[in-house]
Amino acid sequence: MATVARPRSIFSVGSATTGETTRRELYFFNLFRVLQACIYAGLAFSPLAISWLELRFPLLGRVNALLYLGFATVLFLRTEHQLRRAVPMVTAAVVYDIIAAVIAVASIREPQSGIAILLMFNIGAGALVLPPRRAGLLALFGAGVLVFGLALVRLYDKHYEIGPLEALLFGIAYLASYAMFNVLGKQMRATEALAEQRGTDLANLSQVNDMIIRRMKTGVLVVDDANRIHQLNESAWLLIGSPKPELRDLGAVAPELSRRLYHWRTTGKTDTRAVALAEDVPEVLPRFTRLSPNEATNVLIFLDDTSLVSRRAEELTLSSLGRLSASIAHEIRNPLAAISYSAQLLAESEDLIEPDQRMVEIINNHCARANDVVENILQLSRRERSRPELVDVNAWVTNFIEEYKASNDLGMDQLRAVTQPRLIDGLFDPQQLQQVVWNLVQNAIRYGRLPGEPARVAVVARMLGDKGPPVVEVVDRGPGIPPKVAAQIFEPFFTTHEYGTGLGLYLARQLCEANQAALEYVPVAGGGSCFRITLVTQMAATVPRR
Repeated sequence: MATVARPRSIFSVGSATTGETTRRELYFFNLFRVLQACIYAGLAFSPLAISWLELRFPLLGRVNALLYLGFATVLFLRTEHQLRRAVPMVTAAVVYDIIAAVIAVASIREPQSGIAILLMFNIGAGALVLPPRRAGLLALFGAGVLVFGLALVRLYDKHYEIGPLEALLFGIAYLASYAMFNVLGKQMRATEALAEQRGTDLANLSQVNDMIIRRMKTGVLVVDDANRIHQLNESAWLLIGSPKPELRDLGAVAPELSRRLYHWRTTGKTDTRAVALAEDVPEVLPRFTRLSPNEATNVLIFLDDTSLVSRRAEELTLSSLGRLSASIAHEIRNPLAAISYSAQLLAESEDLIEPDQRMVEIINNHCARANDVVENILQLSRRERSRPELVDVNAWVTNFIEEYKASNDLGMDQLRAVTQPRLIDGLFDPQQLQQVVWNLVQNAIRYGRLPGEPARVAVVARMLGDKGPPVVEVVDRGPGIPPKVAAQIFEPFFTTHEYGTGLGLYLARQLCEANQAALEYVPVAGGGSCFRITLVTQMAATVPRR
């Protein structure tokens, strides 16, 4: 069954906006009560009370005026304290307002109607700030007390100016005042709640917009007509050289950007050439626009990082090239297999002379090389999804060395495993880890040797520091890799060997990233190279150990 929510007082809402509204209403309500009490006291104690106004009950009127003035003053001074128990205190105050007003009307002969009219505001204010049921009861109480009190005075004074009908009309007016202020209060609360909700939504939207702009890769600046920077996001701050916060003049921070902005302001044309706005920052393409068509003061500047555009274009090119290469590789495999098979049959012939045997050997070598290229390209296009498992890195490295030695004739070359006595766990797909380390070991044996010496390669399992992540390193004692070459070795199709494809290290890094691992090149002191795979860790209970 659906339940209907009871109307709540404004004092039950705990928002800051509602609390401030309540404080303001109570302040003006109490201020009016003080003015109302001053009117009662003025009528009771002024010289007019002797010459013009006749007090029917002088002592009662003056005591009532003094007590009400003191009560009103205390309430006004303690407005803040009323917020803690506002509903009962306002209720009690309105009850006293009604009693004091009825006593004043009964005590003073001439302006009884004016005092009764003043009471309408107290009842209306009570309806504005109190729950509807309680405010309605107060209105009925005020009407009843007024009618009853004036009826008693009428019995005492037959010539009393306010008759029963007029007293009844005042009571009806109090009820009408309650109804009108109650509707007004509901509309006011609904408007305030809507305004508060809209303000909250706007504040949240502003925070979201600020976060989006702050995290954008595109630099954004707001510059006024005095060439002063008002706002900029993190990307813009980096692209203009990370200036100090107090530097706000665009001409001092980025002279070239200031020149282009001036050119755009005066001619309306934008220089489309890329420019670096500071040392060691990427080149950018500045774009200018006004914040609004009718405002010429502030200008919005966008700084597009050309390196991001180039990287995106490179990714699209690689994707297209990968699909094209895969289709070509599929077409090459069949004729390549036929050539290799025919060369093997030809090598088995007994009548083959020595020069022809050399040719057959060359054919087989180049077929194997072409097959490696085809396999790399196909692997690039159809890479399987990784299935990481928790691997005992020490045991895995030991098994890998044994398997590699059993599958390859090392000759004079040396390959050894270096493990740790403590348990080292890492998260990786075992088959893909085998593929990555196999490729790295082959490269180390092929290229990581000094001239005329055998290769010396080690596969190391260890932790980076006492509490660092587990790593697998392939270390050789060869000539190492020059820094300029090391910066490009993981790029696709980059190779320094005449028979290389430039895809091995690229594929190895891609497989590592698919397993949330990292592959990097680390120079070795004293000569040599180190390719380090940094694995991620996970609680052993969540993944079955392999």
